[in-house]
Amino acid sequence: MGGSTSSRAIVVGAGPAGLAAAEELAQAGWRVAIHERMPNPARKFLLAGRGGLNLTHSEPLDDFLARYGAARERLEPAIRAFTPDDLRAWAAGLGVETFVGSSGRVFPKAMKASPLLRAWLARLARLGVELVTRSRWIGWDGEAVSFETPDGVKREEADTVVLALGGASWPRLGSDGSWVELLRARGVEIAPLRPANSGFTVSWSPIFREKFAGEPIKAAVFRFDGRETQGDAMVASYGIEGGAIYAIGAGLREAMATRGEAMLEIDLMPGLSLDALAQRLEGGRKDSLSNRLRKAGLGPAAAGLLREDERGPVLPAEALRLAHRIKQVSIRLTGAAPIERAISTAGGISWDSVGDDYSLKASPRTFVAGEMLDWEAPTGGYLLQACFATGRAAARGVLARS
Repeated sequence: MGGSTSSRAIVVGAGPAGLAAAEELAQAGWRVAIHERMPNPARKFLLAGRGGLNLTHSEPLDDFLARYGAARERLEPAIRAFTPDDLRAWAAGLGVETFVGSSGRVFPKAMKASPLLRAWLARLARLGVELVTRSRWIGWDGEAVSFETPDGVKREEADTVVLALGGASWPRLGSDGSWVELLRARGVEIAPLRPANSGFTVSWSPIFREKFAGEPIKAAVFRFDGRETQGDAMVASYGIEGGAIYAIGAGLREAMATRGEAMLEIDLMPGLSLDALAQRLEGGRKDSLSNRLRKAGLGPAAAGLLREDERGPVLPAEALRLAHRIKQVSIRLTGAAPIERAISTAGGISWDSVGDDYSLKASPRTFVAGEMLDWEAPTGGYLLQACFATGRAAARGVLARS
């Protein structure tokens, strides 16, 4: 590679990882072109911002890093080099103030992705970064890379290439996993792409599905295989989804792969002890079951979920037995929702195929970042943080070799 002032880099993918890599390289004086297959950049990033863009999380860094599970060791240097505090400072430098919500999650004050993206793209333009849209990467041609464009196939030469092509969730937004076979043909090991932060299918009764699809199950505790998480979930027509489900989703997904099903246990009233709940239920013993549940504080959707218990419908019973059922609802999950519905992707480029500098061992002039790599994390800011951090780490890997 040549010196920084004359070197040229091609970044493939205009999501957060690709834009972060491009920014780092351009600030070091490289000429950078970003190629994006969609008509506009960062489509999935913008979609994430519709619900209030969750950029990162404010919890202590060691706790934060633990969210990456088996991939922590490989991701940790990149995240320590670009921490959640660094991400907030970077956003502030773009004129986007952030705040910490009651859950510890970090959001822009505007609760939108578009102002941040506009400011970021404007900065990249000032740095001379070229954005080429409707340009789909289709592999290598010798030492060059090829793109399918509206004007036909184009071949581009560069000193280095950074791939930041995303996973395979939300393919209509650009990340369809089509890069997998291209990299396998190059000798790169790929762990199968699987849905992450995804819902699971349940064979709801028709009455429950019709009445409660789209309704939340709030402030419950969800347990599976020794792990538990407290939070909210959503009843979907196909099953169940939401942040609390995503937090234990990896274990549920693996159970699906090995056993074809999983039993989810739910405590619908974690704020009450068994005895306290039984006392509430005892007070309305002469009422109908619906009234007893309502007076005990159980909402309609949660009461309906109790009737979907794997062990059969709940009959009016003595209070302690009923309290046990409310605190240990068992729901049989029958499958994972399709990867197209998932928020993110598990699997990807094996870490054994990637150097410490984020280069591909099979193609040392090619660097990789973001969701293409084999890691996963729950929602809560961990996904975007790792994409920003690995994009910058890949760019630093490029610069270290120049």
